[in-house]
Formats: sequence, structure tokens, C-alpha cells
Amino acid sequence: MAITGHGVVSREAGQPARLEELQIGEPGPGEVLIRLRASGVCHTDLHVKSGIWGGFPWLLGHEGAGIVEAVGEGVTAPAIGDSVILAWRAPCGNCRFCRRGQPHLCAASLNAEKRMRGADGATLNPVLGIGTFCTHTVVAARQAIPVPAELPAEQMCLIGCGVMAGVGAAIRAAHVQPGSSVAVFGCGGVGTSVIQGARLSGATTIIGVDVDPRKLRWAEELGATHVVNAGESDPVAQVKRLTGGFGVDYSFEAVGRPETLLQALWARDLAGTCVVIGVPSPDATLTVPLPQFFDLGGIVRVSWYGDCLPTRDFPLLAEWYRTGRLKLDYPVTTRTISLGETEEAFAAMMRGETLRSVIKLPDA
Repeated sequence: MAITGHGVVSREAGQPARLEELQIGEPGPGEVLIRLRASGVCHTDLHVKSGIWGGFPWLLGHEGAGIVEAVGEGVTAPAIGDSVILAWRAPCGNCRFCRRGQPHLCAASLNAEKRMRGADGATLNPVLGIGTFCTHTVVAARQAIPVPAELPAEQMCLIGCGVMAGVGAAIRAAHVQPGSSVAVFGCGGVGTSVIQGARLSGATTIIGVDVDPRKLRWAEELGATHVVNAGESDPVAQVKRLTGGFGVDYSFEAVGRPETLLQALWARDLAGTCVVIGVPSPDATLTVPLPQFFDLGGIVRVSWYGDCLPTRDFPLLAEWYRTGRLKLDYPVTTRTISLGETEEAFAAMMRGETLRSVIKLPDA
């Protein structure tokens, strides 16, 4: 039997998203019904409502934590009543990557059928296959990762995307080593999570680069040993000054712009690693002087979702939060809002006032 809930729906590119009444169908085989308790407001949702992917109408949100309320046929885990974080990638176990032991590259990630309908009866397209700006959603069972019930949903939901993408880029994609040097270009929600991942990995020089003084202050609170304001001086020159003229062992680009990627490339030491995390616009291009690129050597790679395995990494990050090693309270959770305040959260994001606004939903 379908249930009635509410969710934030984007129906037209560039227009405000609206809170609507939803009809949520029962979970099918291999699926679970989740009552959301919290959801982060991520920049990807702003991209979606701007029309970058088409696909309207969208049920926004993809950083969610909640409670399993019902399970479909064949589901043995998670169980009804479990507290879970939702993952937008869930390895299928059968594709070419999963079969050769690379499930983080799964080419057939599991999703539920689209079971949420808007006020007009139209089937909604949940962002990244989950949709979390809502009271209830239906996901594949393997997308719901159990975590201890006593941990706060407002912080757990952030592990579901931005925090995992940043921490994972440092610990899984780059394999940052103890005693190494790191520069992070872009100190928003993902970039500051890279900084935390570098700190957790034992890096001893961690340089945050941004143009916003507020974000640079937050970067220092979360583990940056140095900060560089790229609007005041050449950031590559400043990174090299802070590393004895050599550059860093690891650089991370968390903005998605060609100019910041070039800065991240040239800020490396010889044979250094550059990890690309920021999502570029569809028309972005990069021109690289190949002799300079070749002479510098090293590794340049893209990190998707921090190369994570949600079943392995979500509980790990949750435990790091519980023990105080991973910081997810303020300033990471910058504001707590209601489901009806998402448009203002997007505006605050654009003004650079938040690392994350978190939607807190009332307990049933």
C-alpha cells in the first residue's frame, strides 16, 4: 500500500524547487522503504535543479540518513528499525569490475524502481537514484548501510556523499602517506573533507587554498596547517614557498574549474599525485603544455565517490566520528534547517555561507 509523505521537487530548470505532497509506493523485491531523519544539501542538487542533466521532475537530495520502515521480498538485511546511511552507489557484484575485484568501479550500480510520485501523479526522478529531500524514499537494500542508532542522523547523512568523497579521495584514491605534504584547491564541503582525510592519514603539511577567507578559517579548524588565499597571490608560488620550493606530494582539485586544476597540477613536487574531485561543467576544457606536464611526471587521476565501498567505509567514518577523530559538527554541519527551507539553503551555499546545511526531519 502506498503511503503519503512530502518532498522537495524541482520541475523546471532554474526555477525554485517546491515542497509537495508525495505518494510513495511499497518497496519491491530487493528494496527497502526509508523514513528520512536528515539530509545534507549538496552542490550536486543545485546542479540538478539548474538543468545540467535534464530529467525533470526531480526529487532532490542524495545525502540521507534514516530508519528502515519496510523491506521488500527477499531482503534479509538491513532489517526493519535499522538506522542507515544511504549510498548512491551500491556494487552489483556481477559486472566486469565487480568480478575482477574492483567493486568501487561498478558499472551497474543498484537502484530501486522509481516509486515516488509528485502532487500531479508524475513519477519523480530521485537524484542519484535515492532522493532524500523528503520524508520517505525507496532504495535498493544494498544502498542502505546500517550504522549505530545512537549516532546523530544530522551528521551521519553527510557521510553519504560529500564527506565520503573528500575523505575517500585522501585515504582511498590518493593513499596519502604519513609525513607527506598535501594541497587542497577549494575548501568547500568536499575540500575540507579532503583536509580531514589528509589529517587522518598523518600528513604533516596540509595547505588549504581558496578565495573565501571564511572557508580558509574553516579549513584551519578542520586540520589545515597552512592556508593560501588564491585571490591575493599566486597560489602555486605560495604552495611551493610553504614546501621548501618543491611543491606538495599530493594535490586535490575540489572545484571543477580548468584554472584550479592547472594550479593543482603545477603545485606538485616531482612525481607527485594530483586527484581530481570537482565536477566540471559540460563545456569545460583543459589545455596543458605537454612538455611541462611530462617533465613533472607523477600521477593524475579522477576520484569518484572517494573510491569508497559504502559497506566498508560508512561504518568506519561513523566510528571515527564517534571517537572524535572525524569532525562532522560545526562548521561541517553549518546550519540545521527544515524541509521547507531548502531554497534558502541553496542561496546560502551560493553566498559561501555554509559547508553544509542539513535538513532535520521530525521523528515519527
